[in-house]
Amino acid sequence: MNWNQLTSKQQLDLIDEESKQTPVLLFKHSTRCSISSTALSRLERKWQEADGQKMKPYYLDLLQHRDVSNCIASHYGVEHQSPQALIISNGKCVYSATHLDIFYDEIITSS
Repeated sequence: MNWNQLTSKQQLDLIDEESKQTPVLLFKHSTRCSISSTALSRLERKWQEADGQKMKPYYLDLLQHRDVSNCIASHYGVEHQSPQALIISNGKCVYSATHLDIFYDEIITSS
């Protein structure tokens, strides 16, 4: 899986623009959390190379960029969670799942 790194609040404007053409997956990950690691691993194991044509995946390391996570919460009107998967389409969050409720099949079909 070829993640794009989400490291700054300014990238959210770019993501909003990108999401007008292709849905964007935001995955918020805590590297110290076993549940977050499990959710990330499950997603990465099922991800197909062709899925990158259906949506653009971004990875956010919460421990390094908590300010970006907080900005995501206010920008898209979602409560901060970790782990959390969001799908952004036309600049709006159209899907949100957290913890072990993050499922590959739901992510792919909601795009």
